[in-house]
Amino acid sequence: MISAYSQYAWLIPLFPLLSFLILTAAGRSLREVGAYISIVAVFASFVLSVLVFMERIGGHLEGYTWNKLQWIKLGDVVLTMGFEVTNLNSLMLVIVTLVSLLVNIYSKGYMHDDERINVFFAYIALFTFSMLGLVISENLVQLYIFWELVGVCSFLLVGFWYFKPEARAAAKKAFIVTRVGDVGLFIGILLLFWAMPDHALDFTSISNAFSSGKISEEIATWIAILIFIGAMGKSGQFPLHTWLPDAMEGPTPISALIHAATMVAAGVYLVARTFDIFTAAPAALTVVAVVGAFTAIFAATIGTAQNDIKRILAYSTVSQLGYMMMALGIGTAAAYTAGIFHLFTHAFFKALLFLGAGSVIHAVHTQDIHEMGGVGRKMKITAWTFAIGALALSGIVPLSGFWSKDAILTEAYNTGHYGLLIVGLAAAFFTAFYMSRLFFLVFFGKSRSPHRHDVHESPGTMTFPLIVLAVLAVAAGFVFTPFNPWLGGWLTGHEAEEHASALVMILSNVVGLLGIGFGYLVFVKRSISSASFVSSAPWLYRLLNRKYYIDELYQAVWVRPLGAIGQVLNLFDVYVVDGVVRLSTYAVTGLGRLGSRLQNGQVQTYGLATLLGLLVLMLVIAGRRFINFG
Repeated sequence: MISAYSQYAWLIPLFPLLSFLILTAAGRSLREVGAYISIVAVFASFVLSVLVFMERIGGHLEGYTWNKLQWIKLGDVVLTMGFEVTNLNSLMLVIVTLVSLLVNIYSKGYMHDDERINVFFAYIALFTFSMLGLVISENLVQLYIFWELVGVCSFLLVGFWYFKPEARAAAKKAFIVTRVGDVGLFIGILLLFWAMPDHALDFTSISNAFSSGKISEEIATWIAILIFIGAMGKSGQFPLHTWLPDAMEGPTPISALIHAATMVAAGVYLVARTFDIFTAAPAALTVVAVVGAFTAIFAATIGTAQNDIKRILAYSTVSQLGYMMMALGIGTAAAYTAGIFHLFTHAFFKALLFLGAGSVIHAVHTQDIHEMGGVGRKMKITAWTFAIGALALSGIVPLSGFWSKDAILTEAYNTGHYGLLIVGLAAAFFTAFYMSRLFFLVFFGKSRSPHRHDVHESPGTMTFPLIVLAVLAVAAGFVFTPFNPWLGGWLTGHEAEEHASALVMILSNVVGLLGIGFGYLVFVKRSISSASFVSSAPWLYRLLNRKYYIDELYQAVWVRPLGAIGQVLNLFDVYVVDGVVRLSTYAVTGLGRLGSRLQNGQVQTYGLATLLGLLVLMLVIAGRRFINFG
């Protein structure tokens, strides 16, 4: 079947790029018009993405590749630039453009009074262009360029309110921590370039080389682990997760954009895009599964003791990304499908939760859940849509999060990875508990906000995206269920249906309901005192509240020693390097001043200088003769 729309997929990232160029050229003068330009551009990308996606659903198409633009030629090695459309990235195109479109619409209301609203939309447009370029990249080098551009955009967006010291620090932290992972990815690409036949770095050649066994398992393991290090940085996997909660200092729409389907999804997408490398390296798959599982439970426990509404959701994102990595690490086709499926559903309910949190923050002017309360009475749309997102995240049937979590847990059970299953169920319990804690403290009870009299529902530009995302949070899960396994075969190209397990379904629902019930007893009925937990084990609460002291550990082990080394190097630069330069400058300047004094226009001075020079010359000649005579 001939592709009708895939050949125009290069236009999908082009629309946001044009929007960025227009908004940047116009500066701050456009104001409201800039928002409409950005919305229209992303809408055009979304429409074309849907057409590409529907085309790939409707026909049995091979991946469409265009790579005729010669970029670099080094001897016999030629690097090209182009784009590629597969079933995987056509799904990603829809996710990214849809979430970006809804965030743009939401931002028009949320950022209405900001003086730099035009700059904000320009940054979002550049970010969207970068992410879409990453998704359709035809080779790893091109992907790496967009990968870095996504990192730059996240720096700009997290630090958008640069007048806040916390925002500046968070932006620098995000940039530096993700760079650690990016170095691993870069080394992995170099090693892959060295190992690949003909040094080919396009995804088709990589898939063929590793699936046919042309690369040894040892080399494949090193390449896969280095690629995964890059994915750990972008997707906030332990121990490179610390930047992601701090990124909450950016505007809330950016938190939704980064933490839902775009930047944090890039790491999961990278592992999925290079999955043939990982399947050729079983040890690397084990690393991915273990790191993912640990991150899932690690971040979930931290989320139970946080008080900032956005940070709770941020640690939830870290935990859910761990779920996705754990699924990919299992290594089977069904687990691969489950991981991508969870990425798909998570994009909608997590964007919904962040935008819902932004709606609440917009009303009560605080992010501390202990300073909220009773919001649900005056913000019914926000409360109901947030409840749907929270239940989906908690994995309650029949919402989308249930089907995707169940797919992951079922595959862990079916493949005999019982340790991963137990960790996944424990993380599901903590997830349900901290989401019930958040929901009950924010939307139930009496208002504890000093702005309680000003609380009202957000404008339509903010509630419309919430309603759309709530519908998707309900419906998106039905694309891959035990009675509708369509997604598995479509993504992998061969049978990958989920083998349903009634035991796992029951367990995943039970732990979710237990977490919600426990939260209800503690924060609504008050039959269980939360203070008693804190007083009985204050050390445990402090440990979770301080995020296991990972930031403090990094501060002691890395930041301060490197800062001290930097100060020493700075002193060397100032007093040694600059000192030599200044000494040279002073010497030349001194000689110049001496010369200017001699050249004063007086004949007597010139005569004296000539005489002195003649005497020096005579002494030198006489001295040489005396030495020779001796």
